[in-house]
Amino acid sequence: MSKLDQIAESLMKGKANDVKALVEQVLKEGENPGKILNDGLLKGMSVIGERFKKNEVYVPEVLIAARAMKAGMQILQPKLTSAGVKPIGIAVIGTVKGDLHDIGKNLVGMMLEGGGFKVVDIGIDADPQKFIDAAKTNNASIIGVSALLTTTMTNMKAVVDALKASPLAGKVKIMIGGAPVTQAFCDEIGANGYAPDAASAADLAKKISG
Repeated sequence: MSKLDQIAESLMKGKANDVKALVEQVLKEGENPGKILNDGLLKGMSVIGERFKKNEVYVPEVLIAARAMKAGMQILQPKLTSAGVKPIGIAVIGTVKGDLHDIGKNLVGMMLEGGGFKVVDIGIDADPQKFIDAAKTNNASIIGVSALLTTTMTNMKAVVDALKASPLAGKVKIMIGGAPVTQAFCDEIGANGYAPDAASAADLAKKISG
């Protein structure tokens, strides 16, 4: 098994220390940082994403795999930056005003990072303007909006409307998700996409940000 496959394998098992050590090792051996990212870290994370979609692994496994990925990225990020490797896009994510749930949002953030995006997390209870300001400041191409309650779900429309009224209209796409959210609701409020789970959110982001 190649070292890059070992990185992917260790990441899938959530072995953060092994991932870190292997990334350090292959960098010392002169491996290309972009290759380590794509064929090691992202490869492992995308397998976890697929398994998560099929209910073969659950939230805890995803969280420990994501933690292992973060450990590897800490070593790799400076090298990627100096090698000029850019993320495939920048995504701003947050939970809507009035909603304090963050596990789903955090999972989506991890899956987006695993898909090669740079993620800016504005947290919970975020008002519409906060999403727009963060997208503007960070030059984001995607805004991901989460809601876990039927009562706060309606606040997603306010984010869509705020984007339409801003200079970013037409340049930034909005995707939404959360337990009560449906494709029909997405169509109704005029969002660009809906994802039923965190792994699908990463696929959707790639699709709509292109």
